[in-house]
Amino acid sequence: MEPVELTEGGVRLRMFLPDDAPAVAEACGDPTTQRFIPDLPRPYTIVDARRWITKGSTAAWAGGGAAWAIADPGSDELLGCVGLSRAVPERAQIEVGYWVTPRARGKGAATAAAIAATGHAIRSGFGRVELLTDAANAVSQRVALAAGFSYEGVRRGAASQPGRGPTADREDLVVWTRLAGDPPGPTPRTLPDLPGDGLTDGVVRLRPLGPADADFAYHLESLPDVAATSVPPVVPTRALIEAQCTRAPGRWLAGQRIDVVICDAASGTPAGRIGLSYLSPELGEAMIGYSLLPQWRGRGYTARAVRLLARWIFANTAIARLAAGALPSNVASQRVLERAGFQYEGRNRALLPGADGSRHDSVQYSLLPADLGHG
Repeated sequence: MEPVELTEGGVRLRMFLPDDAPAVAEACGDPTTQRFIPDLPRPYTIVDARRWITKGSTAAWAGGGAAWAIADPGSDELLGCVGLSRAVPERAQIEVGYWVTPRARGKGAATAAAIAATGHAIRSGFGRVELLTDAANAVSQRVALAAGFSYEGVRRGAASQPGRGPTADREDLVVWTRLAGDPPGPTPRTLPDLPGDGLTDGVVRLRPLGPADADFAYHLESLPDVAATSVPPVVPTRALIEAQCTRAPGRWLAGQRIDVVICDAASGTPAGRIGLSYLSPELGEAMIGYSLLPQWRGRGYTARAVRLLARWIFANTAIARLAAGALPSNVASQRVLERAGFQYEGRNRALLPGADGSRHDSVQYSLLPADLGHG
């Protein structure tokens, strides 16, 4: 690929200059950058930055890819880097990647640069552009959506840690793709964000589950009665709960699942969780589940929270039906569903696995928009 400069979307993509070295060193030494680009030298020094500018960036072009400095078109201040790499000519496929300086984050520089670089790749004959993000990097996943990429799946263990053997723990990467024939503009969200302050009815408030909720979530999901009614019905490991909390924002962005924390509206104290899995987009059906800490039970919080989330779902997504199930013996959960407006549908035989290898029936309920007064 021949070196070329681009100016579009409020950024300029140019070649790296010797004067960029201090900004490159600062950005590549930043903990966030190093967290999601694990093969960067540690510590990252001005010497590393100069080596990248004189050798690394030029090698990218020589190897059939690209490496641009993202710059402000007015001041020429370095805002980051965007590149094209890992070309697969026989598939007309290439990968785009980027980083931005701490001062440029949240200002659209990464999105504009990704759009410009991807457009250049497509004009150069590539029909498919991949963008890989760490499963925990929700910010980069938002960039992918804003740049018109679509969620494709997870590449298991695709990222390794520098200096560690092939059998060491590896990180998953989320695959986003854009094809030459895809429509312009951002990719529509299947599951949009909640309003800025979450949802509330004055008694409970719902907010997204995130990495900071690991302690609370582990305590909740480790309770014997909560674990016994989970799928599978076992106490989860701390590592599993941490992964759930860390990856929850990304799964929401991918349109797979919504995880929210039920909070007491007055104090903000976490009281429980709701998970909504969008298992059947073709049918417009999602499944909902919930759990609540013992000290908050008996106040109607769960039914309020389920009803609050359901109203928002029906008003803001293509979901037209919510399904839920409970063990026949779990009368409390069935009462929650009934108070939330769900209708009894029947019984699925041996649907749920037991901890001892047995199978148990599930009592099935559903909720339609009409059940809540929606059209």
